[in-house]
Amino acid sequence: MSSPFFIFLEVEKVKTILTGIKPTGEIHLGNYMGAIKPALELAQGNDYAPVYFVADYHGLTKQTDAAEFKRLSYGVAATWLALGLDPEQVIFYRQSDVQEIFELNWILSCLSSKGLMNRAHAYKAIVDENRLAGREQDHGVNMGLFNYPILMAADILMFKTEVVPVGKDQIQHIEIARDLAESFNHQYGETFVLPEFIIQEDTAVLPGLDGRKMSKSYGNTIPLFEDPAKLQKHINKIKTDSLPPEAPKDTENSILFMLYKEFATDVEIAEMKERYADGIGWGEVKRDLFEVINRFIEEPREKYKELMASPATIDRILKEGAEKARTISRPFLKEIKDKVGF
Repeated sequence: MSSPFFIFLEVEKVKTILTGIKPTGEIHLGNYMGAIKPALELAQGNDYAPVYFVADYHGLTKQTDAAEFKRLSYGVAATWLALGLDPEQVIFYRQSDVQEIFELNWILSCLSSKGLMNRAHAYKAIVDENRLAGREQDHGVNMGLFNYPILMAADILMFKTEVVPVGKDQIQHIEIARDLAESFNHQYGETFVLPEFIIQEDTAVLPGLDGRKMSKSYGNTIPLFEDPAKLQKHINKIKTDSLPPEAPKDTENSILFMLYKEFATDVEIAEMKERYADGIGWGEVKRDLFEVINRFIEEPREKYKELMASPATIDRILKEGAEKARTISRPFLKEIKDKVGF
């Protein structure tokens, strides 16, 4: 008898949706609200067959500490599992465990022009930064970083992905994947599905402690599974204006309210809107924000700690997921290689 997983994939209307997270730092609230939460929500219905992965090879472009790299990779996996991902109902794997992705990466590399990679936003940003600093334009650029969009295209195309949730700054990666898929299809016949992107508009960019986009590179993040005392300290650092407590306040441009509504109930959100309109002190808002975030993460935090203390459990789950993934990637790579002429 087929497992429920494979029955689920066989429903004709189901679209494959893929999400990966790099192990380049501690998972923070921005990762959760901008990527993890939307991906989990999209997978709740019957419209999508979800695929999740730990993008460890992508993380290697910035990580040279082996022990830290391994810890962060486990951390990404533990985060998904702690937040409710059921590995029995989805494909959940570690990128490095699916060898076919890397063969496809090379095949796509041979179809990709250097000019296309030159136009990749991440690479151009580094070149611009180097020029402003008076450095050689490719200073600090390794080939993994330069070819990053091709490996991402391999991740997407290998599983015939139809939908990829992304932030606005990642749309180009999907466009590059489409370009490479179209080039292959034109050269060798219809093979790859052309992926589409989807953006969660209201959570695409989350401000950090200083008002800029929440990012590890800015050092303005709030780690998702922070202990209560440290979580409170991070929240207390969030930048606010100098309005007095009794002054009415705008919820639309408030970082505190943006965070609050992601974790509070509908009743709590409505009440907070009224308190903003009537006048409320920022200290009071921060106290209540801490309460709703800490309430939400209490159980996942404990689950996360249990998983991180048992890497063998994570390895087993990811290996089983990789075998599911390879029931797709093995035959598809064979089809691709046959068309290329191997």
